[in-house]
Amino acid sequence: MSEPTPSVPPVSVVLAGGGSAGHTSPLIATAEQLRVLAPGVRLTAVGTARGLETHTVPAAGLPLELIPPVPMPRRPGPDLLAVPGRLRRAVADAAAVLRRVEADVVLGFGGYVSTPVYLAARRLRVPIVIHEQNAVPGLANRLAARFTEHVATSFPDTPLPHARHLGLPLRTAITALADPGLDRAALRRETRTDWGFRDDQPLLLVTGGSQGARSINTAVLGAKEQLLARGIQVLHVLGGKNVTAADVEVVDPGTGAAYRPVGYVDGMERAYAAADLVLCRSGASTVLETAVAGLPALFVPYPVGNGEQAKNAVAVVRVGGGRLLPDADCTAERLTDLVPGLITDREQLAAMATATRSVAVVDAAERLARLTLEVAAGGTPGRRTTTGNTEGER
Repeated sequence: MSEPTPSVPPVSVVLAGGGSAGHTSPLIATAEQLRVLAPGVRLTAVGTARGLETHTVPAAGLPLELIPPVPMPRRPGPDLLAVPGRLRRAVADAAAVLRRVEADVVLGFGGYVSTPVYLAARRLRVPIVIHEQNAVPGLANRLAARFTEHVATSFPDTPLPHARHLGLPLRTAITALADPGLDRAALRRETRTDWGFRDDQPLLLVTGGSQGARSINTAVLGAKEQLLARGIQVLHVLGGKNVTAADVEVVDPGTGAAYRPVGYVDGMERAYAAADLVLCRSGASTVLETAVAGLPALFVPYPVGNGEQAKNAVAVVRVGGGRLLPDADCTAERLTDLVPGLITDREQLAAMATATRSVAVVDAAERLARLTLEVAAGGTPGRRTTTGNTEGER
């Protein structure tokens, strides 16, 4: 009588990322595809109590483990001196999570949440896959790229060793906008009707990301009367904390064009479908979501940081799908001069839409999920590190 075949535990994937939608959105999109490709997969997300992952990750049906945050202070001082101790505690907590869930692979999306998880995985010899969403890589992923050859990027020219351009994992609600069988005209009418916009006038979508953008908001508020007078409708996503009592709907009595301010949009894919042109920051998610949607863009890169937003926009701008507008030039006067000539030129908008779609990678989430499962299958299973010390732990 033959021996019974021992049961094989499901693949255990730990996903590290948080703090902002730029990290959590691709994490959730990839988790969706991991479940499609490996229905029995065991998924565990790691974040901190500071980030929006405490809301978005559980809402996506993912178990969430919290570790202490270890932000890197921008200036020397007591907080900088405390970093080594905080990091040791966070790495220890991350290692405990990896042992408890018997991790076969760590998939990290950068940010300060990921660093302790990367270090814990290296200590326990759990294979690492990293995804860098920005054209200019962050500190955590620059560090992790020294530990692994499995490096995926959103943009083709991201300077990381072993970089493989897979694109940015996006939610299926966004990638559905690239479906060649989609009736775009019908969806446009439907989404405009939902917001009370007309279908016979151009619509400008304005968004500064989940937190909003002060310079963009100020410029649009100053230009709205002139835009409405030209028959240009405006859907203005101010950011939840930026809405005041003064932000009310305005309808031009002559043209009937409406300005509608909202704090946020639950389901940006519908806003993309309704719009003819978007005025926005150029975070990686915004750049590549609008590319998938085929939505021409005026990008206003955030002027603070290491310049990653300006470089994120390069791929779309280079092919003619968008234009760059420096933050200092984003004024009411400039928008009044620039937007009408662009948004009313249907032929030019159509060419820009075709160009920006050429940059999109629609199946990035599936490609990253497949890579992660391949690495898990070929690496040392985390379940082997659940007892005792290994050489890497000494």
